[in-house]
Amino acid sequence: MNDGMRLFVKVTRESLPQVKDKYPFIYLERGRLEIDDSSIKWIDSTNNVVPLPVATLNALLLGPGTTITHDAVRTATAANCAICWVGEDSLLFYAAGFLPTADTRNLKRQIELSAEPKKAIEVARAMFARRFPDADLTGKNLAEMMGMEGQRVRALYIAQAEKYQVGWKGRHFTPGKFETSDLTNQILTSTNAALYGILCSAVHSMGYSPHIGFIHSGSPLPFVYDLADLYKEHLCIDLAFSLTRDLAGRYDKHKVAGAFRQRVIEMDLLAKIGDDIADLLGGKQGGKSAHRARQ
Repeated sequence: MNDGMRLFVKVTRESLPQVKDKYPFIYLERGRLEIDDSSIKWIDSTNNVVPLPVATLNALLLGPGTTITHDAVRTATAANCAICWVGEDSLLFYAAGFLPTADTRNLKRQIELSAEPKKAIEVARAMFARRFPDADLTGKNLAEMMGMEGQRVRALYIAQAEKYQVGWKGRHFTPGKFETSDLTNQILTSTNAALYGILCSAVHSMGYSPHIGFIHSGSPLPFVYDLADLYKEHLCIDLAFSLTRDLAGRYDKHKVAGAFRQRVIEMDLLAKIGDDIADLLGGKQGGKSAHRARQ
């Protein structure tokens, strides 16, 4: 994959944030985090050394090829900087370290809203309104809004199939049997997973919980699924049907990943997530837009 298709930019001293604001996160790959005079330094694969101002970061996202020393973990924790382990360009989310001194204001706000039925339904209604601005949601309960959503999403699939002249028999996915799906469903599954990875990283880095949702429930990541629906139409659904036409029946993970990354960049998704969550929940965004960096 050429650098023009990557989601992140090279880390240099000039590209790092100045010590004045708290940034949601910085992504690193193919390098090592160590301690230097009680501060954390990043050594990339070309031996470029960059001091990291972890006091200005909510989270470090560690991608493929990264290592971190015990002292670096301790120093990041002391600075209230969380650590997450993610896939390339944060397209998959693996794990997160939780801080004993983390700022819990956003989490508290999320819990308070979800625990109060009237407030929770208002958040859900705001999420639906973002996606379907022409729909009359006044007085609708969650079940009614979800029923409306189901009809609109099915209609969207059909409209996209007609737009791109692609055969469509419905959304099908069997866990562990990716290859048994048709090409459009394969692209939908892979781009959905990539979107969930980005959202998991962002949600953790801003101090929210992926487990406390307002529309989805009974699943591992309901808040992530709530948010993903805000962006799927363009990032996943439209992309899947357009690529189905272009790939001529054969799944190509490199072309799918490249096209997905390009749409993420064009949408400025990493900046948009923080603003959207703050608007929907009325909480603290957690600083400026995500700082995007890579070796």
